[in-house]
Amino acid sequence: MLAADLGVGMLVVRIIVNAVILALEIAAIAAVVWLGYAHPYWFALASLVVAVVIGLVLDERRLVHEYPFYFDAPAPRSLLVLRLVAIGDALVKGVLAGIVALLTFAGTDLDRRFWVAIVFALAIFAGTSLLRRLRRSFAARPSRWGYFRLAIPLGLVFSCGLAALAAGGQIKVVGLTDLMRQLVLDIPAEPGIEHVSELLFGLQQYVDGIVATLLATILPVEWAQIVSLAVSVNVLTGFVAAIYAVVIAEMVATLERGARL
Repeated sequence: MLAADLGVGMLVVRIIVNAVILALEIAAIAAVVWLGYAHPYWFALASLVVAVVIGLVLDERRLVHEYPFYFDAPAPRSLLVLRLVAIGDALVKGVLAGIVALLTFAGTDLDRRFWVAIVFALAIFAGTSLLRRLRRSFAARPSRWGYFRLAIPLGLVFSCGLAALAAGGQIKVVGLTDLMRQLVLDIPAEPGIEHVSELLFGLQQYVDGIVATLLATILPVEWAQIVSLAVSVNVLTGFVAAIYAVVIAEMVATLERGARL
């Protein structure tokens, strides 16, 4: 009887601990999204820094392991060249992450930015959930696996989410007339990043619609829409979502390891 009570108690404690860790995970995602929504410039800078730091840590290790795959020889003893390449990769990815993060969250339409933030949060949560499952089932390392492979899947999640919002009317789908009016009448003489980002978002939506229309001439309409989502510029946002998914997944893994001690 005592053993059974002890087992039930341990189960309850485990459920509570898991619930607390899940709450912390959701809180971390909410903090990231709030920063992007409320302070897009700071969010862009944070994305740049985080991407560079992760890249400096992981790109060199990746290149060392990949060297024998591309060259019929082991990695050289002097890692100077590989380190320089890794630094270059990290800086390029950091700049890309900063630009994409800024264009994703900057804008003048607060309603549109709010819904973008919601979809971005869902993309990050999808990434952390997948990394948690891979770690538990296959002992995958969240940072190494997620940083190199999650960008496109999370980009597709983000792209599909925005398409669903556009279909539901939460995000306005603009036409060529709206774009021309916005370009001629709405943008000030000295536009800021917010105005440029809003214009680019509308232009990207319009281009995605054209791509879907063109694809529909050679594919069924349903497949044309799916393919257009896969080639949308929105997929680039998956790289930023993957960065934060990796950071939060590593935090969750650390908390879970601590809870087992």
